[in-house]
Amino acid sequence: MKSFRCTVENPIGIHARPAALLAQMCIGLKSQVTIINKDKTANANDVLQILALKAAKGDVLEVHIEGEDEDEAVEKVKELLCTDCIEVSTAGILKIAFYGTKDYDRLFFSELEKEKGPGTYNVEIDYLESRLTKETAALARGHDAICIFVNDEAPKEVIDILHYEGIRLILLRCAGFNNVDLEACKEYDIKVARVPAYSPYAVAEHAMAIIQEANRRLHRADRKVRENNFALSGLLGVDLHNKICGVMGTGKIGECFARIAKGYGMRVIGWDAYPNKKLEEEGLLTYVTKDELLSKADLISLHAPLIMGEGGTYHLIDEEAIAKMKDRVMLVNTARGPLIDVEALISALKAGKFQAVALDVYEGEDENVYTDRSDEALAHSITARLQMFPQLVLTSHQAFFTREAMQAIAVQTMENARNFNEGRDLGTAEVKAQ
Repeated sequence: MKSFRCTVENPIGIHARPAALLAQMCIGLKSQVTIINKDKTANANDVLQILALKAAKGDVLEVHIEGEDEDEAVEKVKELLCTDCIEVSTAGILKIAFYGTKDYDRLFFSELEKEKGPGTYNVEIDYLESRLTKETAALARGHDAICIFVNDEAPKEVIDILHYEGIRLILLRCAGFNNVDLEACKEYDIKVARVPAYSPYAVAEHAMAIIQEANRRLHRADRKVRENNFALSGLLGVDLHNKICGVMGTGKIGECFARIAKGYGMRVIGWDAYPNKKLEEEGLLTYVTKDELLSKADLISLHAPLIMGEGGTYHLIDEEAIAKMKDRVMLVNTARGPLIDVEALISALKAGKFQAVALDVYEGEDENVYTDRSDEALAHSITARLQMFPQLVLTSHQAFFTREAMQAIAVQTMENARNFNEGRDLGTAEVKAQ
C-alpha cells in the first residue's frame, strides 16, 4: 500500500468538478483509493463521498492507495487532488431544461451544479418531470440547452419548437441518439452531445444476470418459495460451462460480456461489422460470420448499435435468423429493442424454440419505460404477450442502472455542457448528421 498527504490548493476546495473528475479517474484504476479529511473518509470512486469530505483550501488530506497500479495511481491522484486546477473562463451560466427527471438524476446532477464561477460547471438546471415531446418542448423556453434520455422524443417537429425557443444544445444523458433528428439539428445549428460510454460492466453484468435468471427460472423459483411451494418442477436449467457463447457486437460492452462468459467456462465466438482483432489475438474470442454464430451458439447476447436502412442492424434477429439458431438456444438483448423482430420472437417462443430469453429492451416498450403502470391493464400490449412465457424475463431498460454508471453519465453530461459553454471542442461526445 502507498500513502501520502497533500494540501488542497484549489481556492474553493475540492468542489464538484475536481471531485467528479477524480472519481471517474479512480474508477478506471485497478487500485483502491481512499481519502481521509479529519474525521471523514471517502472511497475515491464515489463523487458523493468525495464531496462529503468538504475539503477546503488548506486542508491536509491523507490518501491511501492499494492495488496493482499503485505508482501510476499516486501520480494521477496527486495531479487532480493537490494542485490549483482553477481555469479562468468568461463564460456565463448555461441554463439547462432537464426533461424526465427522476430522484436518482437529482442525486447526482444536483451536487455537480451547485457551485458557480471559475473552475466549476457553471450551469443552472431546471428539473422537469415531463418527457420531451411536441407537447412539452415549449417548456424549454428561457433555457440555452436541454438534457434528455432514451425515452424522450426529438423528431423534426420537436426540434423546430426547440429552435424557436432558443435552444442551442441537446445533451443526451445516454449513448444512443436514434431518438433525435440530427438533420434538423444540423439545419438549425443545434449541437448534440451524448455520453459515448459510461459503465460497460453495468450492462454486461446485467445481461448475464437476466439470462441466468431466465435459464435457471429464478423469477419463478422466488415466487414458488414465497408461496411455500418447494417443488422443483418447471425450474430445470442448463449448465453454461463448455457451451458456446455468441456475442453480436464486440465493442466495450460486448467485450465485457465475452469476459464474463469466458469466466463461466464458455467458448466465445463473436460477430461484428468491425472486428477487434486484439480480442482474437489475446484468445478471448474467435470471429465468425453472422450465420455461423447463429447456428453454433448456445447463448447469443446482443450488443450491436441500432442502424437503420439497408445493411443495418434493424431486425438483426428476425424469423430467418431464428430459424438458423439451435433448438433450446438462449437469447439476451440489453442493446436496442428493434434489434429483434418481436413478432418473430413471439412466434418462436410459442413453438418452444428457446431455452431462455432475457430482454432489457424490446420493440413496443416505449410507453412503459420509466413509468409506473401498475394500476393499468396491459392486456393487448406486446409486454403482456411476452410475459406469457415462463422461460422469458423482462426488465425495464435498467441494464445501465448502477451507481458507477449514473455517476459517469452525470459527469460526462456536465463536461459536455461545460465544453459547449466555454466554446471547446465536444470531441467524441458530439453527434452529427451523416
